[in-house]
Amino acid sequence: MEYQSDSGNGDRLYTGYQVVGGGMSVKDELRNGLRSTRLRLGLSQQDLATMAGVSRQTISSVESGQAALSVTVALRLAKALGCQVEDLFWLEPDLATLEATPTATLPTGKPVPVSLVNVGEKWVAHPLVGNDAFRVELIPADGEALRQPQQDTLTVTLLDDPGNLANTVAVAGCAPALSLWAQAAERWHPGLRVHLSFANSTEALDRLARGEVHIAGVHLYCPKTETFNLPFVQCALPHQGAVLINLGIWDEGLLLAPGNPKGIQRITDLARPDVVLVNREPGAGSRELLDQALAAAKVSPQAVQGFDRVVFSHQAVAQAIAQGQADVGVSAASIATTYNLAFLPLRQSRYDLVTLKAYLEEPTVQQLLGTLSHRRVISQIKRLGGYDTHLTGEVVATTHGDRLK
Repeated sequence: MEYQSDSGNGDRLYTGYQVVGGGMSVKDELRNGLRSTRLRLGLSQQDLATMAGVSRQTISSVESGQAALSVTVALRLAKALGCQVEDLFWLEPDLATLEATPTATLPTGKPVPVSLVNVGEKWVAHPLVGNDAFRVELIPADGEALRQPQQDTLTVTLLDDPGNLANTVAVAGCAPALSLWAQAAERWHPGLRVHLSFANSTEALDRLARGEVHIAGVHLYCPKTETFNLPFVQCALPHQGAVLINLGIWDEGLLLAPGNPKGIQRITDLARPDVVLVNREPGAGSRELLDQALAAAKVSPQAVQGFDRVVFSHQAVAQAIAQGQADVGVSAASIATTYNLAFLPLRQSRYDLVTLKAYLEEPTVQQLLGTLSHRRVISQIKRLGGYDTHLTGEVVATTHGDRLK
């Protein structure tokens, strides 16, 4: 099978199955993020074709992986989009395997996420289960700040090269998948730094509105409009154009002790006297879900033991249940899987990444968002469990000041 390129050159990059010299059938592993990058920048296929000096059919074929791609066209596309070729196209080798010694007994026949380290010429596998799946560590300081009287700004003595600081993207959100994405992006782009700070959905949007971060992670549902996230973005950013890019669609519901010993089957069971809840703070997507579910079931919050007991993260909810301090809490299926807890689904929620259109012009933001469609990122998110990734990396909505699109 042979494809023609716009340039007519022989220097082609192939996608899919190709037949090469001697009739040998090989599977090339070129992947591309052209479509997601184009959509994030608000360009149509014809817009990009005009900018790159190629046909619209070429753009369509490249995005779908149905045609060969010349190096010339790849360079033109990267130049038109203001990025590097490797930001748009990359090779992904088949996944390798190796033998490793576990540090703890693992169940037979059940995949378990592990961290690998080579010790004394052997590979050791550390299971990433429960609290061991999360890392608490000191963050290296970029500088030392000194607040002067009567001044709103700080004087900061730098402890790092200013060039490194300019390569930082700030992200606020609560999904554990954010850290996986950030680490994968930093590996893909060694010069890129991601400063990830925890914030519930409402606070993350507030930080974006205050100009403190580039990207906010949000999972909020509006019963009035029956839509996710968009009404909240419009409210938080009424005069700024924003783009909503999907991280994943995750299952949210009730986390329960292993085996569900209290036999909790529905939201009304939370009003039973023998059931104790651990709750999230107002403004969190999980708290919004609980409030809406209780209202729909006509259950008064005052009838739920532990309703006023608040923790501030998905991990804290899981830890309280795993340690027997509570019977139930609202979180995501991926958290239940990580802590080996039972899970009762309530709904599927869209977790979106919100950024301002102006930030899409920044190369570091483009680099970070460009990795969302990479196989390594997708596979890490899927490994968490409870995630649908068919929209991951796609623009799902935009706002234009006071007008929605």
